[in-house]
Amino acid sequence: MLRTHTSAHQRQALQTGAEKFLISADVYRRDEIDTCHYPVFHQMEGVQIFSINKAIEEIAYDMQISTSQQHCHINTDDNTVISITNPIQSCHPIEIANAITSHLKYSLNELVKMLFIDEKNLQVRWVDAYFPFTSPSWEMEIFYQGKWLEVCGCGVITQDILNNAGQSDKIGWAFGLGLERIAMVLFNIPDIRLFWSKDPRFINQFTSNEIIKFKPFSKYPSCIKDLSFWMNNDKEHEFHITNFCEIVRDIAEDLVEDVKLVDDFMHPKTKKRSLCFRINYRSMDRTCTNEEINGIQDKIRKSVAEKLDVTLR
Repeated sequence: MLRTHTSAHQRQALQTGAEKFLISADVYRRDEIDTCHYPVFHQMEGVQIFSINKAIEEIAYDMQISTSQQHCHINTDDNTVISITNPIQSCHPIEIANAITSHLKYSLNELVKMLFIDEKNLQVRWVDAYFPFTSPSWEMEIFYQGKWLEVCGCGVITQDILNNAGQSDKIGWAFGLGLERIAMVLFNIPDIRLFWSKDPRFINQFTSNEIIKFKPFSKYPSCIKDLSFWMNNDKEHEFHITNFCEIVRDIAEDLVEDVKLVDDFMHPKTKKRSLCFRINYRSMDRTCTNEEINGIQDKIRKSVAEKLDVTLR
């Protein structure tokens, strides 16, 4: 079984008695296909726990001695609120949970300041989220290439995790950083697939211990194909875009730059739903022929019809 997140190793680390730690590992997910999603990536898990009885004092001291003196041009927007959909756990005193929340966001904001000290007018925002291992939970996003890019998910650790690890007298927070996405912003890399490229034009641009902005080289031409199908009414509720993307990824592998839903149509008489996906083929290291792409597209069409039980158009 391939791990989908580094949180799977939290309990083992907590059982050692560690009060703060980082865990980095490769993780695997069925996901969308675009320039910032890839089925394998690297995640860094961060955890810090405090004694429930001393948490407020420990947090106040920690934030006092670690206050950043760095001046940066980062604009941070945080309009998140505790609510019934993103609640404090009932076993946590509100004052202590609020202190943990403040310390978590403070720590991650300071991390961003340190990483992106030389960036001009970097925009960061916090949004409410849901994760099974934390409550309340949030995501940190950075505005990159004209859209908001999630770089971190975090929250107050679910108390059952601490209890099961023999840390029932503790409370704490955890985060998971997408390392490739941080690197995309830091090094100005436009496509997550480049991290797996062996093209020397990419690899030779970088050296250890130095932040070097990526210089784009000529893109190979793209080839765009549409795939449309009618959904069966009794199967519509079972369809998910990740199922479609998984088929595309399995057959085309890294030759697909992105997949977008470009049309969603309901026939007024038959009440059948039609979807049209646009597949943008583009290799990172060579020019693909029309014959090659047509062959791949045919395989995808056949597999979609068989595995998703749809009627091709």
